[in-house]
Amino acid sequence: MPDFQHIKFHIEDRVARITLARPPLNVLNIAMMREINSALNDCTQQRELAAILFDAAEGTRAFSAGVAVEDHAPEMVFQMLDTFHSVFRNLQQLAKPAIAVVDGPALGGGCEFVCACDVVIASDRAKFGQPEIKLGVFPPIAAILLPRIIGERKARELILTGDLVDADEALRLGLVNYVVSSSELAAKAESVLAKLRELSAVGLSMTRAALDLAEHIGFETALTNVENLYLHELMKTEDAEEGFRAFMEKRKPEWKNR
Repeated sequence: MPDFQHIKFHIEDRVARITLARPPLNVLNIAMMREINSALNDCTQQRELAAILFDAAEGTRAFSAGVAVEDHAPEMVFQMLDTFHSVFRNLQQLAKPAIAVVDGPALGGGCEFVCACDVVIASDRAKFGQPEIKLGVFPPIAAILLPRIIGERKARELILTGDLVDADEALRLGLVNYVVSSSELAAKAESVLAKLRELSAVGLSMTRAALDLAEHIGFETALTNVENLYLHELMKTEDAEEGFRAFMEKRKPEWKNR
């Protein structure tokens, strides 16, 4: 296994565990996202793999607070988006059941990770949201996946307002499958994994691929279209530049609406 700096990765008993380990908030920078992609690439060699589990390292205060704002700079944004979206492309191509164990906030890119997983187990202190609009931009993955998960109307509200929801509301909306106490997370995850370990790896892969095929528009087509809008139109606006600058300077943005 590679020597990772920002994640922990191991495969045991037919489960690949990718643990986000960049304290304090598991902010996803380009180097960290490359490590996640490297781990997922290693998973392609594991024919017996029944599932991929994402969680956060002990001592971190969030599942993930999202993608690093500094990586949205004009000279970095193409590389950032390509690296981040490669995670989701790899997950789809792997076609293995993906489990997210969320203890604490999952915001922005962290919430998009949740959207891309098949089963989500949250603690009662988890929070979810897509606050990108407050920086003058939008979340490309959530724009595709969130309406499919929680319904068009509520997804539009959350993405357009940047509001957060707690674990119980996320359960009601269908964004998560289970809400338990933090102390019960490991046991609940193990109970889900135990069911998957009893099943055929190829059967699970084909079933997940079939579920993806059943979507009304292909993920790859949708993501390419959304990427083009984000990179070639949105990131060229003055307000997108102002949103990130204001965040870095810890002040309220002054929108020019252009």
